[in-house]
Amino acid sequence: MTKIRPATIAELDEAIADCRRCPRLVAWREEVARKKRAAFADETYWGRPVPGIGPADASLAIVGLAPAAHGGNRTGRMFTGDRSGDVLFQALYDVGLASQPTSTHRGDGLELYGTRITAPVHCAPPANKPLPAERDACRPWLVRELELLRPRLKAVVVLGAFGWQALLPVLAQTWPVPRPAPKFGHGVEVVLGEELHLFGCYHVSQQNTFTGRLTPEMLRDVLSRAAARAGLV
Repeated sequence: MTKIRPATIAELDEAIADCRRCPRLVAWREEVARKKRAAFADETYWGRPVPGIGPADASLAIVGLAPAAHGGNRTGRMFTGDRSGDVLFQALYDVGLASQPTSTHRGDGLELYGTRITAPVHCAPPANKPLPAERDACRPWLVRELELLRPRLKAVVVLGAFGWQALLPVLAQTWPVPRPAPKFGHGVEVVLGEELHLFGCYHVSQQNTFTGRLTPEMLRDVLSRAAARAGLV
């Protein structure tokens, strides 16, 4: 696995935004940015890999799956401009981790408090399903991001089984991950060593939130527990 060595989170974000490692993902994200959705026909899509969002000294990280084609791939910011983000940012605001309950575009004033949102795959994938090879090609970015966050990182919330499975090999490079590997489940909490608390949460996808599999109360509960472990509440 290629090592990624930007010295700061800001440098990492810039490098991620220029990545062209995965031909299928490059072609898809750029095609979506050209064709657009009718509702956003007048907008200029980002159409590039989407870096994480949040402070470089965050003590809580939230790990999703990948940017949405007409969400992050359009706005250039994780979970921004789609229904999943509407649910997530409202919950972050409700528990005191965000300055506002909505996230519509870069520069809209949103500030995250002690929290950084990232993903194991930084490009929007067709059908929201990255290939294993694409996940693995993107892994060094997440490895380096967590290395840079490690001095203050105390808790991680993982949204969905894909993110959980993608994250465990990354964590294992720095923290002691139990064997057999812990299984994903909503509300699961695993302590790695004596310092990092790992939480499972159903993804904030419409499939989960529209059916009631994940309710706002369930999401707030996990975020509140993680925020407490991270020393943010």
